[in-house]
Amino acid sequence: MSEKPAQAGRIVSLDQFRGYTVLGMLLVNFIGGFAAIGSSMPLLKHHTTYCSYADTIMPQFFFAVGFAYRLTFRRRLEKEGAASAYLHVLRRSLGLILLGLVIYHLDGGVKSWTELKNLDGWNILKAFKRSPFQTLTHIGVTSLWVLPVISARPAVLVAFAFFSGLLHISLSAGLSGWPFYTNWSYYEWVNADPKGIDGGPLGFLSWTIPLVTGSLAYDLVAARRLAPVGRLLIGGTILMLLGYALACLNSSTPPNTADPGLRSWLVEPPFVPPSRPVNMWTMSQRSGSVSYQTFAAGFALALYALFALACDRGRLRLGFFATFGSNALAAYIIHDLVDEAIKPYAPNDAPLWFVLAAFALFLAVCYLFVHHLEKNRIFLRL
Repeated sequence: MSEKPAQAGRIVSLDQFRGYTVLGMLLVNFIGGFAAIGSSMPLLKHHTTYCSYADTIMPQFFFAVGFAYRLTFRRRLEKEGAASAYLHVLRRSLGLILLGLVIYHLDGGVKSWTELKNLDGWNILKAFKRSPFQTLTHIGVTSLWVLPVISARPAVLVAFAFFSGLLHISLSAGLSGWPFYTNWSYYEWVNADPKGIDGGPLGFLSWTIPLVTGSLAYDLVAARRLAPVGRLLIGGTILMLLGYALACLNSSTPPNTADPGLRSWLVEPPFVPPSRPVNMWTMSQRSGSVSYQTFAAGFALALYALFALACDRGRLRLGFFATFGSNALAAYIIHDLVDEAIKPYAPNDAPLWFVLAAFALFLAVCYLFVHHLEKNRIFLRL
């Protein structure tokens, strides 16, 4: 924990954007599992076969992490030197990974000493496949992966993101034909029982894309007195189109076969369920597919451009967003505890009005806790 952070030099648009993202997380995490939402508002729940509104939230966290990561690392590098800057990131990232393991737990478990003694290496590795690799763990691992280039020139960051995405695609396609011949495919493995979450253990490769996008957005904003809203919007649009273009490779990849004609190569746009069988090119948060991460990174960049316009060029300041945005880690931890307290009295088949009322209660309790921390200048930091 730390005292209230210094306000000098803070970028209002980032705080407001982060607060909006926390609010979006609270919304989709609480209501996404109700039957009424699945039938009437399917975009508010996570899907594994296309990109919904709910699936845009986690990449926005990585975008905000990348933005602040480059900002704070460069400041620390200038003031304290390389050793201190790198050591700080190492401690913070390992702390996030440890916190993630404590919050999410390992998969499986043992019931006896004999069972524990008989565990082999493969079963130990399987314990890390699903539950441990969620938001906090992914942020920690991805931050470590990007650390060697976080202060490099923008061209190096772009090249590193391209390399990470290409490596993810190669592993997803499979290692068949490599010198160590095997038919193993990461895409098939992460989608096999027990199914992975948010890209699984190698998800950091594609989560690099929204994180690096946030870092590059910081460069654009920091280099000018006024945020270059037009450039941010253009960059976001290009990334969204590129993500959709990658998703269209689904149509010519087994089990699908593209028919002659341009329209047969086009898959449904984001936010629309697919009509074809899915594969490694499908936008999927579970798979952590590169098409999904690229589109979601562009979506985050374009959305941030609107916050830059409203907050940095305009005077928009929402206290609600400021409260959540300035204490995002606290909000993340608290919301799970509040969820567990309310959900036992909110049945899955409850009508929509009851779901919305339960969410209003959930949101109010979360806000009260986080606002109390803010009033007492208590901020969770790693």
